[in-house]
Amino acid sequence: MPQPSCRRALLIIDMQVGLFHGAVPPFAGDRVLANINQLIANARCAGAPILAVRHTGPQGSPLAPDGPLTQLIPQLDVQSERDILFSKTRPNCFHETELAPLLRQRAIDELVVVGMKTEFCIDSTCRAAADGGWKVTLIADAHTTMDTAALSADAIVAHHNATLSAAFVTLSTAQAYSF
Repeated sequence: MPQPSCRRALLIIDMQVGLFHGAVPPFAGDRVLANINQLIANARCAGAPILAVRHTGPQGSPLAPDGPLTQLIPQLDVQSERDILFSKTRPNCFHETELAPLLRQRAIDELVVVGMKTEFCIDSTCRAAADGGWKVTLIADAHTTMDTAALSADAIVAHHNATLSAAFVTLSTAQAYSF
């Protein structure tokens, strides 16, 4: 059977308890979660790999790998027996992780990026993926963050959608994207 001309994977970044259910709720969190779960269902129907990464820190820290804050949120429709789960310790999902070798091994040439936090891990990973030669589709309504002292979360999301789409990603919406 011939391979499709473009092999896509859904990359879900840091949809974990400590961020999503932290002291400050994420901007449009319910909508973002619903959009991510819809993309998961669409990816499954298309046979596209689903990759979920979580940010961890050293043992004994609030982000200890086995701690409650680093676990994926239970509302996320990720299945550990069928999807690929891995951890990272830096904002860039490629830094010292198995992501790049895994994508090469599976001949994935497009990443569909969703998750948290827009100005950190979403931004860093989109740029690194583009630099590494992967096509990147950022789902504009499926990534989020929290307000900061300088900017509201909706302004941060809008700014990164505009900035990243200028050179690093193709923007789409959850409704419009097709695996």
